Amino acid sequence: MVAYALTPHRTSVPVFAERIFECLSRADQRRWAQAYMQGLLTTPGKKSVKRLAETISSSPATSQSLHQFVNASPWEWTPVRAELTRWAEQQMTARAWVIGPAVMRKRGEHSCGVHRRFLASSGRSVTCQVGVGMFLSSDDEALPVDWRLLLPGSWAKDPERRVRTRIPAEVGPRSVEQHALDLVDSLADVSRTAPLPVVADLEALGGTSATTLVNGLALRGRDFVVAVPESLQVVVGRHLRLQGPQGGGDSQGLVLAARNLFEFDAGTLTRTETVAPWEGRGRHTTVMSSYVRLPQKGPGGERIHRTYRLFATRSDNGRRPVQLWLTSLTHARMDSVVALTRTLAHAGESVREMGDDFGLLDFEGRSFPGWHHHMTLVSAAYGYSRFHGRPLATGGGERMLVAA
Repeated sequence: MVAYALTPHRTSVPVFAERIFECLSRADQRRWAQAYMQGLLTTPGKKSVKRLAETISSSPATSQSLHQFVNASPWEWTPVRAELTRWAEQQMTARAWVIGPAVMRKRGEHSCGVHRRFLASSGRSVTCQVGVGMFLSSDDEALPVDWRLLLPGSWAKDPERRVRTRIPAEVGPRSVEQHALDLVDSLADVSRTAPLPVVADLEALGGTSATTLVNGLALRGRDFVVAVPESLQVVVGRHLRLQGPQGGGDSQGLVLAARNLFEFDAGTLTRTETVAPWEGRGRHTTVMSSYVRLPQKGPGGERIHRTYRLFATRSDNGRRPVQLWLTSLTHARMDSVVALTRTLAHAGESVREMGDDFGLLDFEGRSFPGWHHHMTLVSAAYGYSRFHGRPLATGGGERMLVAA
C-alpha cells in the first residue's frame, strides 16, 4: 500500500495525475500514466519497467502493460506538457525560460536518435541521445516542461530507421537552434503568463550559430540572455575602422571578435562594474559590458540596427574563466541580467536530479514516441516531487494494485 504524508497544501499523486493527464482520451491511458509516474516516485534505484511494475502492482502482467503504454500506446504528449506548463506556472514565480540539454548515454545503437557526440564537460565522445529541454526557472530552481529529441542526419534521412523507430513524417532534420526556437514558440502558445527572457548556452546545447538563435529570438520579439562564443563578430561604435588581425572596417562602426572587444578597448567602448551576489548569496562578480550590434543585413540588403549588450563575467578573484553573453535587455540593471545567467545552473541541476532519482536515463524503449512519452512522465514526476515531495511507502509489503 502507498501512503502519502500530506501537508495542508499538499496534493496527492492521484489528484495531480488527474489534472495533468486529464487530456488523454482513454481511461486506461490515464490510469497507466498515473501508475508509471507513481513508480518513478516510489521505486528506489534503477527505474527499469520491471522494477516500476514490481513497486506498484502484484500482477505479473503489469510490466508488459507499462512497456506497452510508454512505447506503443498512441497518446499525444503535447497536451500533457501544456497542462504541466500551466500547473508549474501556478506553483512557482518563474523568472526565465531556460533552454538546456539532457545527454542520455546509451550502450547500443538502435534507440531513436542515438549517435556519437563529443562532450566538452568530459572531454571525450560518447554514444548518446540528446534532448533539448525547455525549463521554467525561478531564482532557485527549474522545472522541465517541454522537450525535443535531436535527430542527426543519419537518423532523420534514413527511411529504414525512421520506420523502425516510428519517427513521424512531419519530423525532419532540425538544428539545435531550430529546436530552441520551436520550444520558445510552443511555450508562448500554451503559457498563461507574460513571456519571460529566454536564457541559453548554445555551446552546451551543441549548437554552432549564435547569430541564428539571436536573430530568431529578436524576430519573435523575445528578450534573451544567450551565452556566445568568443569568436562572435560584433559591431561597436560608429564611423570607426580597425585594420589588421584584430578586426575589420565597417562604415557604421568597428567590427571585431567579441573576445577582442574587452582586450582591445581601454574603457572608451566598455564599462566595468562590480555586481553584488544575488540576494546576498555567493561572491561579487566583475562585469565588463558594451553596447553592440551584429554585422548583418536584411532581405533587401539593408543594415539591421538592433542594439544589444555584450558582457563578460568573472568572479572577484579572477580565477574563473571569462564567459561572454549577449542580451537584448539593454536597459535592465546589470545585477538582474547576471542573475538570469545563473538559471542555466538550475536547469543543469534538474537534469542531474532527474537522472539520479527519477529514471531519466533508465528508459528501455527505442521508439521516437516512446522517448517523448518517457520524458513527459519523468518531467511530471519531477515537477510533482519539487512541490509536494514523494509518496512514502509503508512497510506492510502491499502494493497499489493496477488492473493489467
